[in-house]
Amino acid sequence: MAPALKALIFDFDGTILDTETREFLHWQQLYQQHGRELHLHEWQRGVGTWDVFDPWAGLPDHVQADRQQVHADLHSRIVSDISEQDLRPGVRAVLDAVRPAGYRLALATSSDRQWVTRWMAQHGLLDHFETLATRDDVARVKPDPELYLMAASRLGLHPAECVAVEDSLNGATAAVAAGMRVVVVPNDVTRTQPFPPSWARLEDGYSGGLEGLLRALGES
Repeated sequence: MAPALKALIFDFDGTILDTETREFLHWQQLYQQHGRELHLHEWQRGVGTWDVFDPWAGLPDHVQADRQQVHADLHSRIVSDISEQDLRPGVRAVLDAVRPAGYRLALATSSDRQWVTRWMAQHGLLDHFETLATRDDVARVKPDPELYLMAASRLGLHPAECVAVEDSLNGATAAVAAGMRVVVVPNDVTRTQPFPPSWARLEDGYSGGLEGLLRALGES
C-alpha cells in the first residue's frame, strides 16, 4: 500500500501561471518576422528545463549578431504580456483548499527564485507555500529529480508521501524519478507531449478543484 498523501508539490511556469504559452507565442512571432517557422514539437523539448533547445539557432545570422538587443526587446514584450495574465483558471481555488484539507504545499521549479517570486507576489501566492525549491538551489534542474527531492526533504517528508502537479514532460519525469506520484495538468504548449497513459491527467484543468485533482489520483 502506498504511503498516505501528505503534501502537494506544484511546478510554477505553465502549471500555476501559463508563462509557457505566452513565451512560445512571442518566439513564434519573432521567427515569423524573419521568414522562419518555430515548430511546437521542437520548442517542447525545452519546456520545464534549461539548455536542451536553443531557439536562437533557428534564426538568421543577422538576428543573432544583434542578439543582445533582440533578446532585450523580446524579453520585455514577454514580461509585459505575462504581467497582464491571470493564473490558470481554477488553480487559485485549488491552492486555497490545500492546507484547509490537511495537506502541505511546496513548489519545485526549474526557473530561478527571482522569476517565480515576482509573479507569486503579484498574485498573492507567496504565503501559500511552505518552501520553494528553485533553479538557484540545485546543480541539475528537471528532468533530474533533484528539485523534487529537495522540496520533499525541506518538508521533512518521503517523496512517496508527496504528489507533484506538473504541466510538462520534463517536469513530470523529474517527479516520477524522485519517487512521487504525478498529476499532469497540460496547457496549450504541452498538451501534445507524449505523457505515459499511466500518469494521472486532468484534461479539463483545475475545473474539478482540489477534489478533482485528488480523485485523479484515486485519493477521494
